[in-house]
Amino acid sequence: MRVNAYAAPAAGEPLAPTTVERRDVGTNDVLIEIEYAGICHSDIHTVNGDWGPQPFPVVPGHEIVGRVTEVGDGVTRHRVGDRVGVGCMVNSCGECTNCRNGDEQYCRRGMTPTYAGTDRDGTTTQGGYSTHVVVDADFVLSVPDGLDPAAAAPLLCAGITTYSPLRRWGAGPGKKVAVVGLGGLGHLAVKIAHALGAEVTVLSQSLKKQEDGLRLGADHYHATADRETFKQLAGRFDLILNTVSASIDLNAYLRLLAVDGTLVNVGAPAEPLSLHVMSLIGGRRSFAGSMIGGIAQTQEMLDFCAEHGIGAEIEVIPAEKINQAYERVLASDVRYRFVIDASTLR
Repeated sequence: MRVNAYAAPAAGEPLAPTTVERRDVGTNDVLIEIEYAGICHSDIHTVNGDWGPQPFPVVPGHEIVGRVTEVGDGVTRHRVGDRVGVGCMVNSCGECTNCRNGDEQYCRRGMTPTYAGTDRDGTTTQGGYSTHVVVDADFVLSVPDGLDPAAAAPLLCAGITTYSPLRRWGAGPGKKVAVVGLGGLGHLAVKIAHALGAEVTVLSQSLKKQEDGLRLGADHYHATADRETFKQLAGRFDLILNTVSASIDLNAYLRLLAVDGTLVNVGAPAEPLSLHVMSLIGGRRSFAGSMIGGIAQTQEMLDFCAEHGIGAEIEVIPAEKINQAYERVLASDVRYRFVIDASTLR
């Protein structure tokens, strides 16, 4: 089955219309007609070659929402007509300790990414900037009726990327949580942390998005360009979630943690970060990292977001504006996530 798509032909080159071949629907496969595909900063890093050589041409997209149009004979959890989602991975070994524990994202043999990975048949996975995709049913999520499908698409990456550490480190009533950066990840972190019952503070370079931050659920908003912020908030937070992909002064942010507090990085800067060990020792603080979540937790996140009316703040675009959207993401000119209307690919 050949389907329309947008692909990056080589590192740093504009994406262009093309077609890709999707495999036949196997016993445990689901064929999805894509409705919406979110644009993630990871897509841009990949097509620009920021994270090393890629198997070009690459069709990005790992925030996928669509309708089931065909299922394999062994599929019982999804039916034709169901609205479903696909996130950052489409397979894993299913046998290692991490997979058996529901942490497929940390598969010891390497999970299969939704695009630019090697699929089970040896072909390169191609992502959601396309009209259809075939995915193993075990990696297909159910999108609850209460979620707007376009606003739900970014939840499949940005949503679970923030939900997972917020749950892992106990964000909830009585906890003070800071979110560094109010972008595609940060704005969902604020919404989710607020819904979990935490006291939420946004730490952003300036106050230009303060009105948005408070509207989205933040209790406080501070500018990190003002060095007084770091004096005023010293020792305050139980959890800091760093969502930015740029370098930050880790030591300054670690000093904002209370005793036993944790700074968790979900942003992935290209350059190494450094810290003084005394920034940890001095307050029994921790510095951690987190990727996405497993399939079960991703479904939990979608159900939670439906229950609490949480979706991404989005701008829906036609496929022909993908390259323009990439430029605007790099210029921080989006509030807060671009979503491609896949019908414009047909």
